Amino acid sequence: MTHWRRFLAFAVLGAIGLIGGTALAQSSRVESTAELEDYLFVLNPQGKNVSKGIVLAWIPQPIQKICLGKTHEQCATIDYCIRTTNPQAARCQNLGMDLTKLRPYPAGMRPRRMLSITYFRIVGDGPVPGWPALQAYYDSQPQETLDRFSMAARVKARMKLIRKTDDDDFQILEILAAPPL
Repeated sequence: MTHWRRFLAFAVLGAIGLIGGTALAQSSRVESTAELEDYLFVLNPQGKNVSKGIVLAWIPQPIQKICLGKTHEQCATIDYCIRTTNPQAARCQNLGMDLTKLRPYPAGMRPRRMLSITYFRIVGDGPVPGWPALQAYYDSQPQETLDRFSMAARVKARMKLIRKTDDDDFQILEILAAPPL
């Protein structure tokens, strides 16, 4: 399989949630959709043999401050451990924080869990309006600064939130503002 096909497959898997811990059930029914604007964190993709991708992560507000300075995987684990019915799960041990001090997410919160999508090197205008500004910002940053969540590395985006019976999903409709270069 050529490299671009692998990258495309990886991007699709990330978009449907297989990368990062959960998969959407095929039987999910859409409950509602809503367009809204919010800030997404900009990160490098993690993993071996992954290059020149851009991860856009949407983090529930209650854990944003906790996730600052952490990697995508660390934040996803914290998110999982707050939402799980089994806080004694192995992945919830040794987090370096007391999860009992964190309250469950409020009902109706947007999003109900951490969501992210990975885009790989895109030539031209990109997948959504405003992409060139995000690409220019990403290309101008020292790559190690995008390995961890930072308030300085966020974009404002217009998104479509898709509420499903068993999970949430989202689509990015437009990048409204990227950080200054």
